Amino acid sequence: MSTSTTPIRTRFAPSPTGALHIGGARTALFSWALAKHFGGTFVLRIEDTDVERSTPENVAEILNAMKWLNLAHDDGPYYQMQRMDRYREVIAHMLKDGSAYYCYTSKEELEAMREAQKLRGEREKYDGTWRPETGKQLPTPPAGVQPVVRFKNPLTGKTSWTDVVKGEISFNNEELDDLIIARPDGTPTYNFCVVVDDWDMGITHVIRGDDHVNNTPKQINILKALGAPLPFYGHIPMILAPDGSKLSKRKNATAVMDYERMGYLPEALCNYLARLGWGHGDDEIFSREQFIEWFSVEHLSSSSSQWDPKKLNWINNHYINQKDNAELTDLIAQRLTKRLESQAGTVPLDSYSLAAIVELYKSRCDTLEDVTSAAEGFYLKYTPNAVLIAEHVNDANRPALLDFANKLKEIDWSKDTINALIKSTLAEHNLKMPAFGVPLRAILLGQTQSPSLDAIVHLLGRSECVSRILSVI
Repeated sequence: MSTSTTPIRTRFAPSPTGALHIGGARTALFSWALAKHFGGTFVLRIEDTDVERSTPENVAEILNAMKWLNLAHDDGPYYQMQRMDRYREVIAHMLKDGSAYYCYTSKEELEAMREAQKLRGEREKYDGTWRPETGKQLPTPPAGVQPVVRFKNPLTGKTSWTDVVKGEISFNNEELDDLIIARPDGTPTYNFCVVVDDWDMGITHVIRGDDHVNNTPKQINILKALGAPLPFYGHIPMILAPDGSKLSKRKNATAVMDYERMGYLPEALCNYLARLGWGHGDDEIFSREQFIEWFSVEHLSSSSSQWDPKKLNWINNHYINQKDNAELTDLIAQRLTKRLESQAGTVPLDSYSLAAIVELYKSRCDTLEDVTSAAEGFYLKYTPNAVLIAEHVNDANRPALLDFANKLKEIDWSKDTINALIKSTLAEHNLKMPAFGVPLRAILLGQTQSPSLDAIVHLLGRSECVSRILSVI
């Protein structure tokens, strides 16, 4: 991809009609990485012209998600609703130079026009009734009708571009409509606002979803009519659900901040999203610095990617285990505090070493919520799990458990001595580890699986372990 000597400026332009979803986040990530790779500028633009559906809450959610993902913009955010005067200025210029015109065709006339075209097997499009042409006599404007403004699209030839993802793409101009660029009330339309914004903001590269491919020839023709430079365009395919269907919030979490709430780390989500449609050999895990260094639009895939929750969990587990334990403990403390605030019968957070609990459980957990759930059990008022105890504590292991509890009262308190006591108890009572470890876990934690028993016993503490065992035995 040639970038000439013009400083690269990319943009991410979400519409605040909803939260930032993972497809949009991937688009933002690729646009951000392209700018950073070349030392360029990443622009954030909020396309909020859909007044009925755009809300301040959605804007805040989008900005929050971008901040959480650490995709900081260098310029902006710009808001389209604050640029209406500029759009009207450009429309007035186009009406004056003849690249746009007023159209008085009513909705009913348009519907009748398209229905007739459909019956004739023709492409449904505006028929150019009000389009000024040399020697053409236009109808008399009807009284009291507010016209729309249409762009005078070329009638012949082709609009082509070399898409940096999909390769050569071409549209016959005769198939393109004279699209409306201003509504009867004067408000500009999406495709027109995008063109003026990209022109004014000096955007050199547009990376976006391939659902915008059909918009691109319209935008290119308007840019040409304005005498504006054309950016490079790259259209990335959508992300599919695990079953190959369209990714939807009904089946999968799609909002970025849902993944924050579920306990994913932003660096893990960015790493995973980067690999959905881009790659660097067989590398699966890479730092942000490596991603910026390696990123190239030539390596963006033209095929759809499939969402794989198991792969995301694997990557998130990696980042959890690579994170500094003190920083990780702080993240877990925030989540744990919120949980415990809503529950009765808890013990203070400093009753146990949360850092030690996190260190012990993090390798077994895919998300921060998993680690938090594991830690939570240490801070809730002890309630024996009657079902598990009835299932696993029996006459064969009860003497060993009682003996173990009594000896716990006297030993030096370290993991090594606890481990030695476990081994000697097994030997003295002629038990295999599962026959002793499973009922002991059921008593101490209300579960049958956990990290090593000596570590669990050491974390809970002498008096708590003895108390829990004796309360059951």
